[in-house]
Amino acid sequence: VLEAVGNKVPVTINGRFPEKYFNKKAVVEVTPVLKWDGGQVKGNSVTFQGEKVHGNHQTMSYRMGGNYTMKTSFDYQPEMARSELFLEFVGTIGNKRVVIPPVKIAEGVIATSALINNTLGNANPANGDDAFQRIIKEAHKENIMFLIQQANIRTGEMKKLQGFKDETATINEAANKKISNVEVSAYASPDGALDLNTRLASNRESTTATALNRELKKAKIDALVDTKYTAEDWDGFKELVSKSNIQDKELILRVLEMYSDPQQREQEIKNISSVYSVLADEILPQLRRARLTLNYEIIGKSDAEISSLAKSNPRELNVEELLYAATLTDNVETQKDIFTQASKQFPNDYRGYNNLGRLAFEEGDFAKAENLFQQANRVESTPEVNMNLGLIALTKGDLAAAEANLGKASGSKELNETLGNLYVAQGQYDRAVNAFGDAKTNSAALAQILAQDYNKAKGTLENVTRPDSYTDYLMAVVGARTNNLNMVTSSLTKAVAKNPALAKMAATDLEFSRYFTSSEFMNIIK
Repeated sequence: VLEAVGNKVPVTINGRFPEKYFNKKAVVEVTPVLKWDGGQVKGNSVTFQGEKVHGNHQTMSYRMGGNYTMKTSFDYQPEMARSELFLEFVGTIGNKRVVIPPVKIAEGVIATSALINNTLGNANPANGDDAFQRIIKEAHKENIMFLIQQANIRTGEMKKLQGFKDETATINEAANKKISNVEVSAYASPDGALDLNTRLASNRESTTATALNRELKKAKIDALVDTKYTAEDWDGFKELVSKSNIQDKELILRVLEMYSDPQQREQEIKNISSVYSVLADEILPQLRRARLTLNYEIIGKSDAEISSLAKSNPRELNVEELLYAATLTDNVETQKDIFTQASKQFPNDYRGYNNLGRLAFEEGDFAKAENLFQQANRVESTPEVNMNLGLIALTKGDLAAAEANLGKASGSKELNETLGNLYVAQGQYDRAVNAFGDAKTNSAALAQILAQDYNKAKGTLENVTRPDSYTDYLMAVVGARTNNLNMVTSSLTKAVAKNPALAKMAATDLEFSRYFTSSEFMNIIK
């Protein structure tokens, strides 16, 4: 029995010409021919010649005989399930044609690999996920600047602090916002003595925190205020220098890398006299500061609010909230309504079209799914959309298009599973099993059957997420390959009950050839 691998039926024929058999003047052309009711197809011919023939064919010894190997391949067709493989001969001795009868060498083609075309409906298309976050962390910042060697807050800087307090009050009063804390981080520039800078930074922290707490108390804002100071802000200095266009910038940065001692750093930088005045005028003043940071959370709508608005007034939802609403229901029709609204309300977002295509694919309407995936692709060619187009190409048997699309799908979380489907179609079964991983689909089980891992295939089929008639049919195949008649009959009964057309398929499927005389089997497929 032959077996289809991918879309091909490969054939390897090993034979032997006996001793004192091959006429020294004979030429024989041997052609494998696969025949079925209503058709036939010829494979690659091989020509052999006797020892006294002058030609370029394989020579066979009359006295010794010889072994030979022929390889050919046929494009698979479903009709080949009930077929016979013959070797046909054209023999001549000189100008005389010799009649040699054909020889039957195989019967039928096992075509379980071709079930990939049926199991794809159970595959998982890529979803365009929402990026909804119920709680979003935000921060509002302000810098209070100080003069050199001073820690008092000037009038202009006090106005900035009061503006910070006003923003804090606004956030505190907002129904959908919650203050986490306020941070006061005070700094001194890294010039001058360390003890002086330490005292300056500490005083700036204290002065700023006192003024801020006073303002917050006036506004009746109860917020946690955390304070700290940094005596010499070398990190800030490095950041400002790296972003500047000052002369010898790279030299200054190398000094910072070479020396860790603050005094040595300062002295080495002062030695670069050409730029120190620029640093003193442009960089160091920006480091004499206290940074105010208001940390707060924006709290989004509840699940109940989002679900209600998705039905009653979806225009009150942003695109992330609307797409998230679809995850709050298992009702496919409700999901369709939500994704349809998303595609209308946000036509420049591919996810509405893509997710409608996913639902159509899962319902088996591949034509509709392809149209929606193409619409999504016109909006944005994302990894998810390309993966889905690759899946559509697989349903058409267009492996080249599938491979091209999947090559642009890196980053899609369902990619490995879809590559597994491609590898099955290409006949790379072990590679397919690895690609599927722990996926629970009919195609994953099919790959495991073809790789002869029947225990794993059985476990996969028992846990398929969306089981259908082919789930049961594949379980029957596992039963046949493990000589379990009860598994064959019980699974095939379920498959035929769901899809009566599978009775006809089973009647010619050579996976069940040993049961063709079984009354239990015949009662199922009659």
